[in-house]
Amino acid sequence: MSASGAPPGIERRRFTTDEYHQLAEVGILGADDRVELLAGEIWEAAAVGSPHAGCVNRLSTWFSARLAGRAIVAVQNPVRLDEHSEPEPDLALLRPRRDFYAGGHPTPADVLLLIEVCDASWSFDRRVKLPLYARAEVPEVWLLHLDGRALHIFRRPDGGAFREIRAVGGAERASPEAFPDLVLAASDPFT
Repeated sequence: MSASGAPPGIERRRFTTDEYHQLAEVGILGADDRVELLAGEIWEAAAVGSPHAGCVNRLSTWFSARLAGRAIVAVQNPVRLDEHSEPEPDLALLRPRRDFYAGGHPTPADVLLLIEVCDASWSFDRRVKLPLYARAEVPEVWLLHLDGRALHIFRRPDGGAFREIRAVGGAERASPEAFPDLVLAASDPFT
């Protein structure tokens, strides 16, 4: 058996971000396909339910109203982490750029905060996406757990893991590290 558990001579084929985009250009992946490239593998995203969509809409509205001219608020748009990963986080706060990233997807150096809203995806986001974000040195990631009604904050990536991890809930408050003047109650995205 090979390292992947497959018989000898059979290996898993990882895609690059360029190949992933070519699959879309030739029509193998369609505009309506909800997929992400993570560590070279194409993953189908779960359907977005109403509570999930409502939370993303609340957060987008909240951040957009407070960050005009200070950051770009991107909703479910790609972030190119490396040659093999291009997730589409629910929300990304990006450094302002004159072209609004029309000339190329943002990279970890452009990211101020990524937010994933998690319901059925909670385990997947923690097990698969969070380590990718840490390895790419995304400075801060928030996981909003809909079922647990809690905000989990991950900061200070180092050696492929986040060194600062904090969970807040209810009336506890949190601020993005890049914008300490923005104060959000942990319960705000859920109500």
